[in-house]
Amino acid sequence: MPADSQAQREQQVLETAMEAGHILLENGAEISRVEETMERITRHFGVDSGDFFVLSNGIFTTGGSASGRFARVEHIPVHGAQMDRVVAVNQLSREVEAGKLTLEETAARLKEIRRSPGKRFGVQVLASAVGSAAFCVLFGGSLRDAQAAFIAGLLLYCYVLRLSAPHLSKLVGSMGGGSLVSLVCVLLRTAGMGDSLSYMIIGSIIPLVPGVAFVNGIRDIADGDYISGAVRMLDALLVFFGVAIGVGFVLTVSSRLGGGAWL
Repeated sequence: MPADSQAQREQQVLETAMEAGHILLENGAEISRVEETMERITRHFGVDSGDFFVLSNGIFTTGGSASGRFARVEHIPVHGAQMDRVVAVNQLSREVEAGKLTLEETAARLKEIRRSPGKRFGVQVLASAVGSAAFCVLFGGSLRDAQAAFIAGLLLYCYVLRLSAPHLSKLVGSMGGGSLVSLVCVLLRTAGMGDSLSYMIIGSIIPLVPGVAFVNGIRDIADGDYISGAVRMLDALLVFFGVAIGVGFVLTVSSRLGGGAWL
């Protein structure tokens, strides 16, 4: 193969590997999984010179041979987890290793995965409401508490999808979400719905909890990726902090106005 063609193919392989890593990283995969997937793709397509340095919000890639060199840095903002895309890329990497896909087919599949639509607005809102009600019961709340948590969870994710995610920073959005949930639960409890305000609020704030980011931060630290793990842990802790501030503010104000009888 001519040197120019060889260099061009190596670049295509590395770009395809970066695309796979980008999709995994921005959708909540841990660092070790991102690096392993990128290495599998490059190794299968005959590029052994690729080196990858993955952080929680960026991928550094170098590679090449005597026919040419490749170097690229790609910034990847921290987003929420979409595990369906992670699963799709994992399945794709298995098919690549099994020899079922060419380089061109792999690149085309990755573009399809990246363009795949997320869950519909109504589905996400309903999932938040059902999850809030279910966790309320799981933590010890009554069915009356679960009804109130269902309504609070429904309103919460309308706020998250329409206002918080597109327009607010993560910390401010978390504070607003915690405040909204607490205010809705207080109003519902004052109106006679629910038995325990505490269980109502606990169940309703679960959709705000960044469980995947927190667990992945611990896994990254356990794997020796201390920088990425610390960043993810800090990101998750900021969300916890924001939610706590929002809940605490509303409960404090409501307690002083209402004497705390509904607690």
